[in-house]
Amino acid sequence: MDEQINYNLTQLSTWKRIIFMLVFAALGSLVRMMIWAVIFLQVGSTLLTGKANPNILNFGRSLSVYTYHILLFLTFNTETLPFPFSAWNLTAELQLPKE
Repeated sequence: MDEQINYNLTQLSTWKRIIFMLVFAALGSLVRMMIWAVIFLQVGSTLLTGKANPNILNFGRSLSVYTYHILLFLTFNTETLPFPFSAWNLTAELQLPKE
């Protein structure tokens, strides 16, 4: 048992993933702040024009998908690194493992 733990602790791939997880956790927080900005812009647009702004709508959708990809990576549901290490809208094409 101790040998297995020592082996796991010395794996470079595990430490690289932990570092990437920390980076993407911080990046995810920034993206969530941007989503709040999108929410306020859409509310303002709706109040002023009576409808949602399609450009802000598309940007909000992209940020939501990106946040989902980050969460999939942080919860070990995918090994595919989120943007900028993969395509921006890759999440829809990810093949997630079945239970």
